[in-house]
This record gives sequence, C-alpha cells and structure tokens, in this order.
Amino acid sequence: MSATGTTAVADTSQRTSVRWRTFGIIFVLVVINMTDRTTLSIAMPTIAKEFAIAPALQGVLLSAFFWSYALLQVPGGWLIDRFGPRRLIAGSTLLWGLFQAIAGLATGSFTLLLSRFGLGVAEAPMFPAGAKLSALWLAAEERGRGAVAMDSGGPLGAAFGGIAISFLILSLHSWRLAFIVAGLITMVLGFVAWRYLRDDAANHPKVNAAELAWIRGTDSHTKVAAAIVAPRKVAPRSLAGLLIGRMAWTMIYFGLLTWGPSYLAQARGFNLAQMGYATFVIFLCGMAGSLFSGFTADALITRGIARGTVVKGMLTVSGLVTLASFLVLPHVANPVAAVAILSVTLFFLFWGSLYWSLPTVLAPREKVGLLGGIMNFAGSTSGIAVPIVTGVILQVTGAYFAVLAFFAICAALYVLGTLFISIPSAGTAQP
Repeated sequence: MSATGTTAVADTSQRTSVRWRTFGIIFVLVVINMTDRTTLSIAMPTIAKEFAIAPALQGVLLSAFFWSYALLQVPGGWLIDRFGPRRLIAGSTLLWGLFQAIAGLATGSFTLLLSRFGLGVAEAPMFPAGAKLSALWLAAEERGRGAVAMDSGGPLGAAFGGIAISFLILSLHSWRLAFIVAGLITMVLGFVAWRYLRDDAANHPKVNAAELAWIRGTDSHTKVAAAIVAPRKVAPRSLAGLLIGRMAWTMIYFGLLTWGPSYLAQARGFNLAQMGYATFVIFLCGMAGSLFSGFTADALITRGIARGTVVKGMLTVSGLVTLASFLVLPHVANPVAAVAILSVTLFFLFWGSLYWSLPTVLAPREKVGLLGGIMNFAGSTSGIAVPIVTGVILQVTGAYFAVLAFFAICAALYVLGTLFISIPSAGTAQP
C-alpha cells in the first residue's frame, strides 16, 4: 500500500522528498549515459591508430550513435506516453550497457560502427522519459530545477567520462577492457532504476500525502497560484523555434563532445592524461552552468517574473556568450587560456538545459513524452551531422579555425530559434 494512504501531513516541512531522490537517480543515469557516449571520443586517438582510420571516417564513427538515436526519438516518445517512463528507462539502461560492453570486442571500424548504432537505439528514450517524469512528479514551480537535475548529468558525464575512461585505458592498458567495464556498471544501474522509479508518485511507497499534494498543486502552501495550463497543441511558431534552437544548441554541444578531445590533443598539444583532465574541467563547468540556470530560473519565476521572460532571456544570454567565445578562441595561443575560455563557454552554453522545461509547458501532459522526443530528434539530427561536418572541415582545411567559426554560426541560430518560442506564463507566482 502506498504511504500516501496512511500519512496525511499538511505541514510542508514534513513533506517527503522522494521526487528529488527520483531525479537524483535520473541524474546518475544521465551521467552514465553521457560517459558511455564519451568513451569513443576519448579513445578515438588510440583506436584511430590501431585501425588506421582517417579523420573523415572518424567523423562517421563518432556520428553513428546519433543515426539510430535520432530515428528512435519520436517512436520512443510515443512509447513513453503509452507505457510509462519507468519501463523505458530501466530497459534502455540495461540495453545500452550491453552495447557499450560489445564495443570493446570490435575488430575494426565496421563492427565498431555497429556497436555505436546499437548504443544509439538503447539510449534514445532516456531524455524524453526524464521530461515525462518532470511533468508527472514535479510541481509547476520546480520544473526548471527538474530540467537541470536531469540535463546537468550530461556535462558531468562528459567530464567524468573524459577522466574515467582515460584512467581506465591507462590502468588496464586497453581501451577494450575500459569499454567492457563501463558497460557492466551501466547494466547494474538498470536494475536499480527498475526497483526505485515509479510512473505515478501515488504508487511510490515512500511518498507521503503532503508530498503528493505538493506535486499535484493541492497543497495549501504551494507558492504557484495556478498550475501551468499547457495549450491543447503546440503553436507552429513555437515548435519551429524550439526545433531550430535545439538543433543549433546540440550542434555546438555534440561538436565539442565528439571532437573536443581531438581538438585539445591536435590543436593544443595535450597528451592523453592532460586531455582527460581538461575535458573534466570544461564539462564540469557545463554542469555548474546547468544547475545555476535551473535554480535561478525557478527563483525568478517564483518571485513573479513571467516564465517566458526568464527562460527566453537566459537562453538568449547563453547563446550570445557562446557566440562571443568562439569568435575569441582562435586568437588565444596559450593552451591553459583556451581551456579557461572553453570552460566559460560550457558554463553559459548549458543554460540551454532549460529547453527540457519547455515540453511540460508547451504540450498537454499526455503529449509531453512525444514533444520531448520530437525536440530531442531535432537535436539528435545535429548529432548525426556535426561530427561528419567537423571531420570534413578539418580534413579540407587542416585546421580548427573554420570549425570554430561554424560553431559561432550555430550559436547565432540558437539565439534566433529561442526568440521564436512563445512560452505560457500561467502558473507563475503572483507578486
């Protein structure tokens, strides 16, 4: 029996906090999700030498994950709305751990490509399922924090992945064993997710009545005057802006994720250990920026500032700072200064985590998973394109200057797309 049936607590100080433990698990899964994506980027300089892979083909391998990942976003979003996020998250985690381990058995570029394709299939439901959980588990005024509790695991996973996979490769003297160990850890976490997560807060044995009332907006102490009332369908202008902005944002993020380590090694002269530590610092700053954006957005909205003003304003600042950083970076010669600029860039870039708060306010609850899948599909197509585009640009020009200019253009499109989104303000706190 659910604890909600026996514990009727009106005092908000006595609310349980299962919703945040739930998102703590999602955070950990996203960290591992991104760590497993990052393994190939970190190991690529080593693998490329072993298999004699040219830069353009490296780009194809780095993008292979996103081919299947993108194709499964919309079907995955529909399945989440149909069967619930718990099943999709647990099954996804088990399966991607298996494919991560299989990658360690690759005998050449073709078998490595197949393992990455499988990894993309398995990881596809993770982020749309997290957005669905946000709609099901969080009060309206907490969804900014919910979005970043999920998305901030991405840069931490990239940061942790960089240093962890570098350490495993150096310690085990084998990139293959490093991949297998990472896959086994992931599979264990899939069982943890199944045991703890629930689709409905009312069905979780540790949720009390006060927390359930808070989540559903019936708590007398709830600060949000009225629940966010999402439109019956997403306005075409907002959908176009959401897709353009997200695609441009992920072009930058996945470009740095897939080619960032090679940039540090080739353009800045870092060895494997230095590359791992620098990647850790850069993406750790991304996590800090993601958390900062969510807590700041919720605080400003609770004080009565319109949701649209807060979210669009912060996303615009994020894009403008990112644009400026890529214009400055080619003129910086010192490698340490370059890492510092990239760290600042990731801090502001990851204010883009607020995009994951938008499906819950732009779509009706029963369609949040689908809209999250559509949004992530747009981002994933960037993941397909950007490793290949970057590899081709690098092979043609022989330098990273044109690559950084391309990322600056993406930052401008990120700002433009954001400005087209119309965000409902209903449900914001009253002054």
